[in-house]
Amino acid sequence: MFISTEGVKNSSWQSFERVISRLLMAEGFNGARVVGQSNDHGADIVASRNGIRWVFQAKHWNKPVGIDVIDETLRAAQIYNAKIPVIVASNGFDSKAIEHQRTLMSNGIPLQLWDVSVLIDHVKRLPNTVPNTNKPREYQEDAIVGIVNSFMNKKFKALAVMATGLGKTFVAAEAIRRILVNKPNLKVLVLAHTNPLVYQLERSFWKFMTKEQTSIIWNGYEEPTLSQLEKADFVFACVNSVSDYATRNEELPKFDIIIVDECHHAGSSMYQTVFNYTMAGKRNGSFLLGLTATPWRPDEIDLSDIFGETVVCIDMVEGLQKGFLSNVDYRMYTDNIDWDSLKNLNGQSFTPKQINRTLFIEQWDDSVVYELKKTWREQPNPRAIIFCGTIDHANIMCTKLNAMGFCKAAAIYSNSGNGYTMTQFEKNRILTDFSDGNINVVCTVDIFNEGIDVPDVNILVFQRVTHSRRIFIQQLGRGLRISDNKDKVIVLDFVSDIRRFAAGIELKDGLEQGTKQTTRISIPNTVTFRKVTGDDPETERFLRIWLDDIVAIEESGDNSSILKFPPILPNSKR
Repeated sequence: MFISTEGVKNSSWQSFERVISRLLMAEGFNGARVVGQSNDHGADIVASRNGIRWVFQAKHWNKPVGIDVIDETLRAAQIYNAKIPVIVASNGFDSKAIEHQRTLMSNGIPLQLWDVSVLIDHVKRLPNTVPNTNKPREYQEDAIVGIVNSFMNKKFKALAVMATGLGKTFVAAEAIRRILVNKPNLKVLVLAHTNPLVYQLERSFWKFMTKEQTSIIWNGYEEPTLSQLEKADFVFACVNSVSDYATRNEELPKFDIIIVDECHHAGSSMYQTVFNYTMAGKRNGSFLLGLTATPWRPDEIDLSDIFGETVVCIDMVEGLQKGFLSNVDYRMYTDNIDWDSLKNLNGQSFTPKQINRTLFIEQWDDSVVYELKKTWREQPNPRAIIFCGTIDHANIMCTKLNAMGFCKAAAIYSNSGNGYTMTQFEKNRILTDFSDGNINVVCTVDIFNEGIDVPDVNILVFQRVTHSRRIFIQQLGRGLRISDNKDKVIVLDFVSDIRRFAAGIELKDGLEQGTKQTTRISIPNTVTFRKVTGDDPETERFLRIWLDDIVAIEESGDNSSILKFPPILPNSKR
C-alpha cells in the first residue's frame, strides 16, 4: 500500500506530508494542498470536504507529539479559517496530548489525532479501484489509444500536443493506467523542468493509481536512495537532478516508461543527457512520451526528432472551434493608442520596440479597474486572474480593486519586490483561498504561467507584455478549461504591444476559418477590438492593412525592422 509502517519510517518529512495529501484526495477531500514550509504557521495540509475546511499538522518525528503541537495546530486552524484541526504523527502522541484532546473534544473543539495505524486503516478502507471517475472525452480517448498502441506496438516513443485546458496530463495518466493493467510491474519516470511542476504532476497522477502503487519525488530537496527509487512504481523528478546523477555515471533503476511534461524544453543538454543515459526512445531503452501544450521552441528544435510520431495534435483554435475548450469572448482594447504620435514617425520600416515606444500611452490602471467592474456583472460567480507587468504593478492593481469593493483581490508572485519576498506560506494561503472562492481576483506576475489549474476562472485580464507566444498561450489557457456552470471566459486585453494586436487578428481569423460544427458551443467565440465605450472596428481595419504579415509580426523580436510605414486610410486616424 502507498502508506505502510516501514514506508513512513524510511520516508522524508516532505514525503510524509504528501502521502497524507494523497490519502485525503482518495477519500474525497477537495483542494488538498500541501502548504507546509518554513513559517507555515502550524499548517502542513489544507483540504475541504462537504464545504468544511480541515487543516492538518504533520509531524514526522522520532518521538511522540506533545501538547505544544496541539496549541500550534489550533492557532493554524484560526489562521486558515479551518473548522476541523488534525495532527498526524509518525510516532504517535504522549499521554498529555491524548488527555488534552479529550478535554478539547468535551468542550466542542473537534481536534483529531491520527497516528500511522489510523492512516493505514484509512488506506485499507479505500476501494481497489483508482480514484478517478471522469470518463475521457472522445478526443482524449483517441489520444489515449494512440499512446497505448505506440507502446504496445513497440514504437519506442510518442508525442502528444494538446492546448492548455484539453487535459494532456489526464490523457497521459490514463494511458499509463491502461498499460499497467496489462503490464503491472513496469516502472515509470515522469520528468519536468521545475519543482512546482514535478509536485503537480505527482498530484495529478495519484488519481490514476491504485492504493497498492507508490510514488516518490526526486529533486534538489528530496534525494531518494537507489533502493527507494527501485521500490517506487512512479518516480516524479526534476530533470536537473536526474541529469546530475547520470553525469556522475551512477546506477539508475531500469525505467520502462519515461514521460516528459512541457517537453518543448526537451532540447536542453540536461534532457539529452538523461535520454542518452536511459536510451529513451530507442530499441532496448525506455519508452519515451512527450507532452506539451505549446510545441514552439526558440532554438527551432523539431520535437518530432526527439519524440517521434505525434499521436494527437490539437491547438487552441481547433479546441475552441470544436467545443473542447470554454467559449471565449476576447476583447482587445485600443483606448491607449496615441494616433497623433504616428505623425512623428520617420522612415519606412520600424521595429516593434520603436512602434510601442511611440504609439502607446502609459499604463491606464483606473480604466482597467472600471472596465473589470463592468465585466464582473456579466459573469455568474466571477473569478479572475490579472496578469501584471511587475510586482509593484500587481500590488497597485490589488489595492485599487479592493478599494472599489466589488471583489476581493490578492497579489501573488514568485520573486521579491521592494526588498520584500512573499513567503511560501502566503502564496499557499492565497492559492487555497482562491481555489475555495474566498478570494475571487488574483493579481499575478508569473505564478500562473505554467502548471497551476483553476478551471472555474472565467475572466482573464492582460496588462503584461510577453513576447513569447508560448507564454501567451499558456496564460490564455488558464481561462479556457471547461467547468460546470461556466458558459464562457471573458478576456480583457489591455497590453500595449503591436505584436499582441497581430496575435488577436490571427486568433480571430483562426476561429472564423475551418469547421463551424461544434460539439458544445452555443455562444459564439468572439475576438473584438473595442474602446471602453464600445466596439472599435475602424481600428481593426486599420491594423489589418498595416500589420500585413500577421504571423511574421507576431513572432518578431523587439529590434526586427519588420513593420512598414503606417498607411493613410480614408477617415482614418492620420
